[in-house]
Amino acid sequence: MSTILDRIVDQKKEDLIKRKQMVSQVDFQSYAEWERPRKSLSQALSGDDVRIIAELKKASPSKGVIREDFDVAEIAKSYEQNGASALSVLTEERFFQGSPEYVEILSGKSGLPILRKDFIIDFYQIQEARGIGADAILLIATITSGSQLMELHHAATEAGLETLIECYDDSEFDQIDFEAVQTVGINNRDLHSFEVDVHRGIKALQSLPDHLHTVSESGLSTREDITLLQQEGIDAALIGEFFMKQEDPGAALKKLLND
Repeated sequence: MSTILDRIVDQKKEDLIKRKQMVSQVDFQSYAEWERPRKSLSQALSGDDVRIIAELKKASPSKGVIREDFDVAEIAKSYEQNGASALSVLTEERFFQGSPEYVEILSGKSGLPILRKDFIIDFYQIQEARGIGADAILLIATITSGSQLMELHHAATEAGLETLIECYDDSEFDQIDFEAVQTVGINNRDLHSFEVDVHRGIKALQSLPDHLHTVSESGLSTREDITLLQQEGIDAALIGEFFMKQEDPGAALKKLLND
């Protein structure tokens, strides 16, 4: 039985065919943000306290529209003013109502590293990420096979971008060359049941080499969650849906960090 992730990737393949006909890979080099110096995601996640990658996500396949009032510039500004270490921006259009334009909007305005969060399966998307001004990209291990994950990582590195490699469990670690990467995350949500188990994610992250920056993703919403990550030595949390449901996402972030 196919999962929602399978359907998203299938749709992404179709959309890429059309996108390539509209904009060539070489065209991205003429974009205004192509030459902008990149900010380091891994450096932003360094330090003694748990760092927050605050996400801008308008909708999801399971929840529909999460936030109607979606002014990316204002939300990002509020995040930055209230303690975010980096921004994660959904650019997938059909299932998450994201847009590459959101990254372009923020690239010249935010002082934080911008992670392009999408379903990246093609080198074309990496060139696009640089063109729109992203500093890093998400690579999802479970939608790649064989050497594809590391090939995409190396292509990102050559393009001057860092990566956050996302896994769903430690069985996917075999795809990763740990000497070549800097940041690895575990999605705490089960792909089939959609249940969240933060403890499972923590255990997997703790098995990684010490030099890596570790990120816990999905299902985090309380100060207790952040304290748990701190106690267990996890470097960062990626939080989106919880903040998007709040009247003021930045204020919610500040409360999470300071309570």
